[in-house]
Amino acid sequence: MAFRYAIGGFGLAVMAFGGFLLVREPEPWRIALWLVGGVLVHDGLVAPLVIAVGALCAAAGLRLCGVPRAALVVAGSLTVIALPPLLRPGGVANASVLPLDYPRNWLLAMAAIGVLTAAYAGARAWARARRRCAALRR
Repeated sequence: MAFRYAIGGFGLAVMAFGGFLLVREPEPWRIALWLVGGVLVHDGLVAPLVIAVGALCAAAGLRLCGVPRAALVVAGSLTVIALPPLLRPGGVANASVLPLDYPRNWLLAMAAIGVLTAAYAGARAWARARRRCAALRR
């Protein structure tokens, strides 16, 4: 029980430090806007999409419902994190700030998530088919 209180106290101390840093910012409303935007994107877009895909998979009788839902959670989380550099207006004054091609890299990450999801689902379906064939031979 003492360990839980210690962890809770540490969490409160970290939250207080974060609040102190937020108050010291010259424009704290921008950070609050980003935080609220993240919650809105998650609750308004990512969560309903994951629930809809899960419902469609269940209605279709697919066994691997968790695989596309997990991929959507990863893709949605990555997209929420990448939104500020993706939506920034124009270029930046300092070339060393955000030097990468974020839209291209975001698309590559989405493609990697799609390929890995398809490969995992295919490997599981192939393994299940092999087990079924082996059971029929016995």
